[in-house]
Amino acid sequence: MTDEVVLIDEPTEHVRRLTLNRPSKRNALSHNLRSALFDALRTADRDPTVRVVVIRGAGSCFSAGYDLAQDPAERPPWTISPADGGWARHVLQGWFEMMDLSIPIIAQVHGYCLAGGTELATACDLVYVADDAEIGYPPVRSMSSPDMGWHVWMMGMRRAMEAMLTGDSLSGVEAVEAGFANRSFPADELDAAVLAVAERVAKVPSDLQALNKRVVHRSMEAMGMRNGMRATADINAIGFHQPSSIEYHDRFSRGVTSALTSRDETFGDYRTAEG
Repeated sequence: MTDEVVLIDEPTEHVRRLTLNRPSKRNALSHNLRSALFDALRTADRDPTVRVVVIRGAGSCFSAGYDLAQDPAERPPWTISPADGGWARHVLQGWFEMMDLSIPIIAQVHGYCLAGGTELATACDLVYVADDAEIGYPPVRSMSSPDMGWHVWMMGMRRAMEAMLTGDSLSGVEAVEAGFANRSFPADELDAAVLAVAERVAKVPSDLQALNKRVVHRSMEAMGMRNGMRATADINAIGFHQPSSIEYHDRFSRGVTSALTSRDETFGDYRTAEG
């Protein structure tokens, strides 16, 4: 297995595929991985031979979220302010950049797509998932509200409220019904299905696709999407000052695995449902 944290290939004409390559860490989004991913996205956006990008994960899943054992020696892809809420604003900067790129981006989701993994997927323009994918935001149970509040924008008030108040996951089939994803496929058919979509997207010239993509994002902006997400990032910062979050972080400092197990075992899901 290569040491590269993002693998790059071109499986068909005009399609560039980026594979998150930390399978032993469930493709946890470390600073190095995100830096490499955004470098690859910017390069693709500048390349006139590339008309669409696919992002997928190596191994058992798309991404289980941000790296909870982040190597402090790694530099983040953007500066993180020491001011309150700096992390959430840093996250939004990256995902808004994805939305602002001219090139269409497709998320190919299988297995776990959790927390920061859901943020990466929703920053993409199209999302296709395996039927049995597990998509959720469990940190709302113990740490804080999301640093990128995509839920209402993708799923509407009622489904978003249920996700916020339970932290429960959706299967791929449920994620399509809720509005998170475009379509779902059996896991063993996902690669081929996504490439088929990418090939259709790539039939349209890039100059027109840039405008087509912008139509949708500008419409969402007119409805307040960016301001709404920035507001929920501020609420995320408040969450870390709550007694429950402080207590959770104390447990977390004494053991990541035990803290996550404690968070989910009363619900009987995520890692506590395995095996």
